Amino acid sequence: MNLVRTKDNPAAARPRQGSALAALAAAQFTVMLATSVVNVALPQIRAGVGLSDGGTTWVVNAYGLAFGALLLAGGRAADLLGRRRVMIAGLAVFAGASLAAGLAASPGVLIAARAVQGLGAASIAPAALALTMGLFPAGPGRGRALGVWGAVSGAGGAAGVLLGGVLTQAWGWPWVFHIVALGAVLVLITVVMFVPRAGGREAGRFDLLGTATVTLALTCLVWALTSARGAGWTNGGVLGALAGAVTLFAAFAVIERRRPDALIPPRLFSTGRVAAGNLLMTLLGSVWIALFFFLPLYQQQVLGMSPLATGAGQLPLAVANILGAVAAPRVSRRIGATATVTAALLTEAAGLLWLSRISVDGNFLGDVLGPSVLVGVGLSIAFVQLTTLAVDGVPGQDAGLAGGLVNTTRQVGGAIGLAALATLAGSVTAHEATHQSHLEALTAGYRAAFAVSAAILAVTALLAVCLTCPSRRARAALPPETPEATTPPQQSDATGRVTQPGDRPVTDRATDLVTDRATDLVTDR
Repeated sequence: MNLVRTKDNPAAARPRQGSALAALAAAQFTVMLATSVVNVALPQIRAGVGLSDGGTTWVVNAYGLAFGALLLAGGRAADLLGRRRVMIAGLAVFAGASLAAGLAASPGVLIAARAVQGLGAASIAPAALALTMGLFPAGPGRGRALGVWGAVSGAGGAAGVLLGGVLTQAWGWPWVFHIVALGAVLVLITVVMFVPRAGGREAGRFDLLGTATVTLALTCLVWALTSARGAGWTNGGVLGALAGAVTLFAAFAVIERRRPDALIPPRLFSTGRVAAGNLLMTLLGSVWIALFFFLPLYQQQVLGMSPLATGAGQLPLAVANILGAVAAPRVSRRIGATATVTAALLTEAAGLLWLSRISVDGNFLGDVLGPSVLVGVGLSIAFVQLTTLAVDGVPGQDAGLAGGLVNTTRQVGGAIGLAALATLAGSVTAHEATHQSHLEALTAGYRAAFAVSAAILAVTALLAVCLTCPSRRARAALPPETPEATTPPQQSDATGRVTQPGDRPVTDRATDLVTDRATDLVTDR
């Protein structure tokens, strides 16, 4: 199947694009599902395999550690080896590791399988996002595609909690992993059938030294942050890992300045929007992951809800997430990208501020339902807009890397936020336990975590205004926007770049980037 050929027949291209997008979105859904599906089942997994307290934590951490540390390497491998090829290999590894986790009879096998699962996910996520960008050139079509992407990303996290509760209560904890393995196999088949081979490999060499350095740095950072939740911030191992991460990141910066084929080339940030998108995504991720950690705990430990009821309680959030992601492109075209992302972040902050008023005598309808809807809508719209920003104007040969980078910042931001907020919640709980009941102390800790999360998002909204709003002078210098109806039909050249009839061949990358920047500023109007 050749993507360039399908563009000669728009009517034939739409079904093929739709089928390919469905397959790629299903892959992203599966990756996000594996992130949260084990949370509700952890008590049963611990009893079934004989895990210690630390081992139980690493059932979650092993996946997140490998996923977060290897995303940049996975994205670059997708660019150089072929995005479709890397994605198929990642799905095969992911499915095999999921099956092994469900069959594990010892803690070591289970934790190792979860780490290999993370390796597979780190190959799938950036390749799938890069393939989606290649299928849909910049414009309304890409906006709608990223809306679908945002819907399945948020819904995958919420559905993981629901599915984990259903499977654990019905068939036992191994099915939490078996169902993920089955889903990965089905997604692999659909990718082979429907995702075209367009794009091929990009020219360049793999930056082995830079990749190894940044992977070790991310490993040290994520390990320190996840370990700090249990060991504390003053633990010698945690401090040593943080020092190692700082040293390795500094070494990576020096290495990259001297490498002709750098892992993160300077051209990736030439528009200024990629850096802004990734910074804002880091802050959003710090709240996102923590939300799905604290909310189920409150439902089970304070409200006394069963695993099944806790999972079902995520449905309103998931539905709101889907609706918000689908509406995001339309809202952005109506009020502008900056206003959209700012409003979305403030909406999510309002929902978290509402959650900061939970009580020990509360109930689902009064304390969880309303804020869940606000959080779901705000989270999904913000995710779509920031993903768009983080891949906007990126040269075609770096699409996989850009996808890996935005996933890395979200994952690392999540690890930072969860470590910090869990420490905060634990400290508040310990302090309140001296003069309140255990449940009251737990609730006070959760309230503090939600309140600080709301403050983080308020700051993120302010930064979004500063970093994404084009200057008036730049706007005034731009030509008037051409109506969509008069836009000539699009074609693709040999590199996969979208061109117009009569365009000269691509000979100067800098000229292309300047043109992309001008288009970005007009769109934001």
